[in-house]
Amino acid sequence: MSAAAAPSAAPEVAEPLLAVEELRTHFLTFEGVAKAVDGVSFRLERGETLGLVGESGCGKSVTALTVMGLIQQPPGRVAGGRIRFKGRDLLALSPAEMRLIRGNRISMIFQEPMTSLNPVTTVGDQVAEVFVFHRQMGRAESRERAVAMLRQVQIPNPEKRAREYPHQMSGGMRQRAMIAMALACDPEILIADEPTTALDVTIQAQILELMLQLKQETGAAIVMITHDLGVIAETAQRVVVMYAGRVVEEAPTAALFKEPLHPYTQGLLRSVPRMGHRARWGRERLAEISGVVPSLYELPEGCAFHPRCSAAQPICRSTAPVMRELGGGRRICCWREGV
Repeated sequence: MSAAAAPSAAPEVAEPLLAVEELRTHFLTFEGVAKAVDGVSFRLERGETLGLVGESGCGKSVTALTVMGLIQQPPGRVAGGRIRFKGRDLLALSPAEMRLIRGNRISMIFQEPMTSLNPVTTVGDQVAEVFVFHRQMGRAESRERAVAMLRQVQIPNPEKRAREYPHQMSGGMRQRAMIAMALACDPEILIADEPTTALDVTIQAQILELMLQLKQETGAAIVMITHDLGVIAETAQRVVVMYAGRVVEEAPTAALFKEPLHPYTQGLLRSVPRMGHRARWGRERLAEISGVVPSLYELPEGCAFHPRCSAAQPICRSTAPVMRELGGGRRICCWREGV
């Protein structure tokens, strides 16, 4: 009689590049405590682009700033959770340790480059500073590398542009300079916070194409923060939808656009203008989500979205839903059955 076969070991789950777990970031103000991020969890795999979407004030940017260690304390504070980068908890690092990671292994492109760039320092010197701090390069070598980075992000005549100040550049050029700074040290993660909001449509397309091209060249993973679902459709493999500081749905991009499950996600997609829409001249009206985003100081009981949800049930008004795994990379935070 043969011996019983030993039970096979469970397959190992690869450690994600970035894992945000039950993150809570609060702000203490004269009006009370604003729970800007209230239990957010998501994973970022190596080489992927993850979309983080939602209305203004839903906590997208605060989540990114918390990951970068840029929350001003006070009035802000990280009230709970973990941020694991390659298994290392960033929240447990000292400010000095975090400075070695920020701008080096994890970089961020901010929403408005005119307020992020130093107005009294040339663009070339600002890019060169990254090499001086993180790569300990000399002044001459760092300036050469800065010019090379400006050339890589397709800024014409980079030698001349490197000697210019931010106000001498167009919005698109400034955004390219921000991308050059962010990619200077070949980061493993690039966080892009509304990188095309202040640009016209043509320049938006150029910036997005540039980011995707550089991603292919460097292998960096991207967290794309935006309220523009068109940008997500073109760039992201997975989407995390946030509302009032919480994640309400997560899904692969194609699945989310084909079949959104959460009422809030459904409302977002219905409100996107489409070709041939006749809202202003014909009978068809652009769909909208009724009501307003709740104050972070006075979130409603139960599900924060229930005052605006046409499918709300009694339990939605009394008890906050919990996140459920649906398979196929989908998650939803909703009480409705059948989803």
